[in-house]
Amino acid sequence: MRKFTTTVSVLGASLALLFTAQAQAPQSFRVISPIFGQLVSFAMPSHFVAVFENTKGGHYIREAVLKGETPERWTQMITVTGEKGMTLTPGSSPEKFAGAIAGGFKSACPDSFAARPFGALTFGRFEGFGAVIGCGRVDSGPTRHSETALLITLKGATDYYTIQWAERGPESDEPPVNDERWQARLRDLSPIDLCPIVTGEAAPYPSCVDKS
Repeated sequence: MRKFTTTVSVLGASLALLFTAQAQAPQSFRVISPIFGQLVSFAMPSHFVAVFENTKGGHYIREAVLKGETPERWTQMITVTGEKGMTLTPGSSPEKFAGAIAGGFKSACPDSFAARPFGALTFGRFEGFGAVIGCGRVDSGPTRHSETALLITLKGATDYYTIQWAERGPESDEPPVNDERWQARLRDLSPIDLCPIVTGEAAPYPSCVDKS
């Protein structure tokens, strides 16, 4: 779910795409992006394409949808966000950050909200949290639909990040948060990691590529 819709920057300017052949289908490519204080690295399935990117103050967002779909009309979307300096917020944690995002979902669909926590996760030396959250009925978009998302929060050195893989489907009384495909999608996005930004290093960020 998009937080803001101001001017779109040039897509790809901050991305380094390293194509890797993988045995499982679909094939994926490595995305390494400098977002505030660190490089954010994960595997992007090759049938997704970035369609929106924006930085506004201390907030960063990038959205990718299935090829042929748009930011307004999509069935699946992978979103990356960054919150600058959030680790300085007293009492912050990956679990609480995930809870705040889940609260936003619930406020949009109090009668059809569901969640399934995966619990604490570790990405390299960085803490994270995983969950599946969803709305059975959402009125935004062209038609009423369900919207369910794999949510991953990461606590970086100074900033917080999220990776979300959302899917829209027919409206229902309860979104499919217990479906096994969400664990599979967590595997599809892996390896997920945060790397330091090396002064003077440009794409494809070999220090982060070699780390994995």
